[in-house]
Amino acid sequence: MTHFKIDIENADNELLPAFSLTIEDSCVTSLYSDTDMQAGLVKSLQNNEKIPVCGFQEGLYRRLTVEDNIIFYHKWFGSETPLPEILVLFELQNCAKKPLYKCSESEVRRVHFARYYMTGNDPMVFREPIHGVDIKTINTFINMIEKIKDNSIPVLVLVSNMEHALLLGEVAYKLKEQGIRRIEVEDKEEQAAAESLSPAMTTNLFKVPAKVEDKMILFDPPEIDYIESQDGKAMIVINDQSYALEFTLGEAEKKLDIYGFYRCHRSYIVNLQKVREIITWSKNTYSLRIDNKSQSTIPLSRTKIQDIQEKFSLK
Repeated sequence: MTHFKIDIENADNELLPAFSLTIEDSCVTSLYSDTDMQAGLVKSLQNNEKIPVCGFQEGLYRRLTVEDNIIFYHKWFGSETPLPEILVLFELQNCAKKPLYKCSESEVRRVHFARYYMTGNDPMVFREPIHGVDIKTINTFINMIEKIKDNSIPVLVLVSNMEHALLLGEVAYKLKEQGIRRIEVEDKEEQAAAESLSPAMTTNLFKVPAKVEDKMILFDPPEIDYIESQDGKAMIVINDQSYALEFTLGEAEKKLDIYGFYRCHRSYIVNLQKVREIITWSKNTYSLRIDNKSQSTIPLSRTKIQDIQEKFSLK
């Protein structure tokens, strides 16, 4: 059994805590963190550990066809896997003759997968591999990491989405300012929820649209800490940053209910996965403390206290 070990000291990035993590070749390891912490970790891996991270931002020739890109890197890295097998493994046979600049984002992502796979790097580290891609590409990535694992190469996947961490990693960790901890799936129902991002469910992908100046930004529901009403407008709050929501608070409540959001107050909808603490200020005054950078507190209506205690199995 082989493995590699990450030893991070706090000197590189003030947002990155000191921690140590061993990645075995016997299972795929996922590491969930926010994007700032993830960027600090990637920088440390590249600069200090000298581990190339597959981030899908560079390295391809957009004027060449998919097949020509594969041929070039196949020769460059001296890959022993036959070319036809590479095209089939990464579901590229149907777009092989297409110039890369005409390919979809998901097709380009699969070419990135193929390029990194052919490097033969040991270990292999991927950053946000399935963010924003189609079902076929998610399947391709899962099949690829299984093949890499069969070759006794340790695999680390860096994500900023909890569902992705649980879907891709046989062992999943969460990295926060306080350090690193393993994510435990407590029962079969939670395991089923983690698998809900599998191909059968991704046909119903849902994003929360918010407007910033002249741009429309699409957020994954798990990124959101809570939603509040400000001057009659619904605002998404993520790590103290507010974004104007395209829905009303009532519409958001209906759309986000299945993602674990709860109307805890007439002016607030909270992501229950982000709730760290229920605070009793007095007999009839309550708040919810959110697990984010500023440990935000939001009001909990006294009429909701019994309901939320039942949701967290506190009664």
